[in-house]
Amino acid sequence: MNILNSVSKESGLSVTDLLAFSKTCPHRYKVYFIAKRNSDAKRVIAQPSKEVKYLQGAVIKIFKSFDLVHEAAFAYKDGINIKQNAQVHANQKYILKMDFKDFFPSITPDLLFSQLNIAKVFLSEKDKEFLSGLLFWKRRRNSKLRLSIGAPSSPLMSNIVMYFFDSYIESYCRLNRIRYTRYADDLCFSSSMAGGLDSVKDTVNKALRSFFGRKIRLNTAKTIFASKAMNRHITGITLTNDGKLSVGRDRKREIIAAVHKVSQGNSPDCSLKTLAGLISYVHSVEGDFKDRLIKKYGEVIVQKIFDSLRE
Repeated sequence: MNILNSVSKESGLSVTDLLAFSKTCPHRYKVYFIAKRNSDAKRVIAQPSKEVKYLQGAVIKIFKSFDLVHEAAFAYKDGINIKQNAQVHANQKYILKMDFKDFFPSITPDLLFSQLNIAKVFLSEKDKEFLSGLLFWKRRRNSKLRLSIGAPSSPLMSNIVMYFFDSYIESYCRLNRIRYTRYADDLCFSSSMAGGLDSVKDTVNKALRSFFGRKIRLNTAKTIFASKAMNRHITGITLTNDGKLSVGRDRKREIIAAVHKVSQGNSPDCSLKTLAGLISYVHSVEGDFKDRLIKKYGEVIVQKIFDSLRE
């Protein structure tokens, strides 16, 4: 596999120019800070320049052909969403959720290349040099290269890095009648057997050490066990005790209150476009939500909200 030659043909740039440009790529990022949910900490978002994004897109096409994204990985896949991730666990009695600590920033070029080697995708030193510069960024001049949150190539690279980990964990879970999914850095396990999830955490920690040393670790503060006697949530979706999925009462009440304001000729707290998006999201999880709004407020009001998307 010659990555450089393939990208050269795609872009029209010479191999020499690509190598030279890749050396500057880790510094061609615009950095943003957004608040983390339920925390005072800030999440660092680093978006590459248009030129870097274009070349990352060419690499994405090549890496997709490797078919190294496991079926247990539900994030960043075409046609797959958080509803399907939650649906896997809908009828189980017990769930265990775990979370990786600083997932994208934990992934370095060496981790990517080591997992590609296991998959028998062997890269030349020039390819490694090119990909290290193009796909990874530096927060500071003297810091290490890491995946950024915000680069279009980071999701696929993270799934590739986790491919053999996912394979190992999924095999363990299948043997123990446990269901397993991973949505980016969120791991979820479910079982209908009492005590069926007791050994999962140790197994995950051993697998992480085996595949990645101590580079990718669990955020132990976010490990959560829940049964049907508790509120059970997976990637923001509530699992009801009758095996259905819900977005939760509070969110639906907020949306209904906003639609009511529109029906009264008042402006909702959010824009109509935002409200249309929220309605679509809830409807995608609970298939009759939009129909219920139409029944309560009339088709004209609901259509007015969705017409805002065309403006």
